[in-house]
Amino acid sequence: MKSLGIVRKVDELGRIVLPKELRTKFEIAERDALEIYTDEDKIILKKYEPSCIFCGDAKDVFMFKGRNICPACSKEIASYNDS
Repeated sequence: MKSLGIVRKVDELGRIVLPKELRTKFEIAERDALEIYTDEDKIILKKYEPSCIFCGDAKDVFMFKGRNICPACSKEIASYNDS
């Protein structure tokens, strides 16, 4: 893991500010969602990208009955129902 030498304090509401350089580098815009993970003593932030609940693909994902699904899995499900 690479240290950037950037230190931020947590405010009274538990918030931190991500530096502009990091938001630009990782294409994080205002109102983008971030996923939060932990790994032992580390907190990991990752830009949230919805993915298919079946295969994990994130390309052209759409919502179907509250779940993310990709076109390929949708097609496979449709062909399964036709048989």
